[in-house]
Order: sequence, then C-alpha cells, then structure tokens
Amino acid sequence: MNSAKELLKCRFTGKPLKHVFADLGMTPLANSYLTANELNAPEVSYPLKVYVSESPFLVQLPSHATSEQIFSDYLYFSSFSKSWLTHCKDYASVISQKLELNSESLVMEVASNDGYLLQYFKERNIPVLGIEPAKNVARVAIENGIETDISFFGKTVAQNFALRGKKADLLIANNVIAHVPDLNDFLAGFSIVLKDDGVITAEFPHLLRMIERNEFDTIYHEHFSYFSFATIQNIFDHHGIRLFDVEELKTHGGSIRVYGCKKNSSKYTLSPRVSEMIERENEAGLGKLETYLQFGNRVNQTKRDILLKLIEIKNSGKSIVGYGAPAKGNTLLNFCGIGKDFLDYTVDISPHKQGCYLPGTHVPIFHPDKIKETEPDYLMILPWNLKDEIVSQMSFVREWGGKFIVPIPQIQVVD
Repeated sequence: MNSAKELLKCRFTGKPLKHVFADLGMTPLANSYLTANELNAPEVSYPLKVYVSESPFLVQLPSHATSEQIFSDYLYFSSFSKSWLTHCKDYASVISQKLELNSESLVMEVASNDGYLLQYFKERNIPVLGIEPAKNVARVAIENGIETDISFFGKTVAQNFALRGKKADLLIANNVIAHVPDLNDFLAGFSIVLKDDGVITAEFPHLLRMIERNEFDTIYHEHFSYFSFATIQNIFDHHGIRLFDVEELKTHGGSIRVYGCKKNSSKYTLSPRVSEMIERENEAGLGKLETYLQFGNRVNQTKRDILLKLIEIKNSGKSIVGYGAPAKGNTLLNFCGIGKDFLDYTVDISPHKQGCYLPGTHVPIFHPDKIKETEPDYLMILPWNLKDEIVSQMSFVREWGGKFIVPIPQIQVVD
C-alpha cells in the first residue's frame, strides 16, 4: 500500500493535493457485498475523502484500495438494466453506420464487463474484442461468445495487442476511465491500440452534472477520478489523443460521451460542441477553485435533509424498504448512517446480489418479489438514475398506498 504522502498527489501531474472537495467519512468498498457467514467478521473501511487538484481541476480520490482488491471478483453485471442495454444498442447502431464498420473492422472495448455492448456489434458481423479484469464477469462474456481478454488494460497490455496486430477501428471506454488509479499508464495505451484513423469514444459521469445535481453518492472507492470536459481534454491531449466531439447523455445521472482520434489524424473535424461545452463549464464556475470547495457544504446539508425525512416517516410508524443494491446506494447509506433501523431490507434484480448483505449497513438483499409479500409503505430508490424505469416496474405498490422515496438531488416523495 502506498504511503499517505504518495496518496495525496494528483494522479495526472504528480503535484500535491491540498484542497478537499468532499469528505464522506469512512466506508467499506461499495461493491464488497457480504454473505451471511461474513456478517460477524471484521469489515475493512477506507477514507472516502475526495480532493481537487489545480491546473487542471481534477477531482480525485486517493488510491486506498488497489484495482485487484476492487475488480478481480466483481458483482456488477451491466446486462441487468433494460434502459442501459437500450442505450448501448442504439449507440452500436449509430456508430457502426457513422464509421462504416464492417467484417474487416475491429471494435475493442476496455472494461467490457459481461459483453453487454459488444454483443450488438457482433450481431452486425463486426469483429469484437473485450478487455475485462474481473474473471467472474469476463467468463459470462466468453460463455456468450464474446472474445474477451482477462487483464487490466494499460500501456504494456496495449503493446502486446499491437504486436499481435490487434488494433482498433473503434476503441470504446465506457465508464472505466474514472475507475483507473494509474491514469497516465491507462491512457498511454489508447494511442497504441488505436489505428491511425481509428476513433475512440469514452463515456463517463460529467462532473458538471455531479456538482449541479448534488450527486455525491456517485463517489466511491472504485471511482478514482471525476472529470469535466476541459480536464479530460487536457489529459487526452497529453497522451496523443485529440478530442473532436462531445455529446451529453442522460445515463448515470448525467454523463458525456467524448470522441477522439490520434493527433496526427486529419480525418475528423472539430465539432462546435467542443467549444460550447467548455464555455458552459466556465459559466458554471468549473474554472474556479471556490466552486469545488463549496460542494462539501451542500453534501452535508443533503445528509441532514435525508435523515430528517426518514426519521419523520419512521416516527409515524411507517415501513421503508430499498429498491436496488447499487454502489452509489452504499455510499449514500453509509455516509448518512442509514441501516436496518431505517430500511427493513432492499431488493435487487441481479441474482448475484440476492441473498447477500450491503457492505457496512448489513441490510439484506432479496428478490423484488419480496415487496409484494411485505407491502411496505415506502420504497426508497437507491439507483435514482433509473427512477423512471423502477417506478414503472414497481407501480403496483400504489395498490396498497405505497410511495416512492428519491434521495438525490434532494429527497422527495413520489406518489
């Protein structure tokens, strides 16, 4: 494990970190779900204290836990959200036509999970290659016919692919750049495996949206970095990638998709959306340190508001259960101190989580059918970014007068 002095350095520039963005206390790893046999064993917690560096303004969490600890055996499977799969299928259709991908092309995805996205390219007879470090998740992709290399992507892995003639016409990095402790080694691999006129697309939660919508629960130990467009543009440029376009997405509470190519490629022209995005971020104050330093106060106020509302509900004799067992929910529950004294249980559609317990709070996880058995008064939606999908699926709770609680951006009750 690195020393405290080594931890408190910007992972891009190496300069010391001095400014705190948010302090969410001590929490266990957000995806370290427990079995019944582990409930009475000691549970490791780590500081969830986030810093912001200057020039560029990179919001980041020190690497208290290694990638191997977090990702080698992983319980997040992308294929269990219908709205996410629709998003991926639409992207595959559009980008395949835009880049004129065919049976002679190669689509590579870093952190390809269970093959949730690459399956849609394979359906089009476009060759695919996934790179996924979590063995248990990668096996699912392999069993489904998606060629997958089980490894942590970086410069050395990229060089090995290049030596084998594996270079991408399209390189995809969805919701992974934030998960990388060694940012420079990871991004150095992009230009190595990208063809001269290849394109990289990367999706990640937009720091602007996190700040505007108070999405502090998207902070957890496997998210090492949080990016504005201006900051990621600076970092990509340092590693030989020119970002030529950007799109706003609704996924994960507000994300962006960036498009990049090698600096020496003249095939792709600069979209006006690039300058428009930078201007919007500047107008929102993302070029000023004080904007980042104010975030922690808002987070603490939100915690108090959530607890006041839940206490009011429980004091009235009503029951509350959770919906979902996402990593963001574990950050929220642990930071706010919401355990079995508030939530009787939670449910999750993923069979990999059912029968387990949430880290830290030890709230049990059941199949969604449990809700019909117990008829709770309130259903607290922990993956609030999927609110509409969940409210639609669980609309039957209204039959007994049940209501929904949405905690972010501020707590609200939905009939």
